[in-house]
Amino acid sequence: MSVKDSNGNDLNNGDSVVVIKDLKVKGASMTIKRGTLYKDIRLTDNEEEVECGKGRNTIVLKTCFLKKS
Repeated sequence: MSVKDSNGNDLNNGDSVVVIKDLKVKGASMTIKRGTLYKDIRLTDNEEEVECGKGRNTIVLKTCFLKKS
């Protein structure tokens, strides 16, 4: 399985990614701002999604809104 970011770069477990667009989070009253850095991502079974975490929060983001840093 090959997971790629918005620019076509390969993503692997443990990579760092940056959000390229402001995203509203469903079910929560927060917005992920453009330029937010997520370290140590985890790949999922779906090649269009990755798990990102900051602190105690873990969210799943689509790879079309991420770029490798």
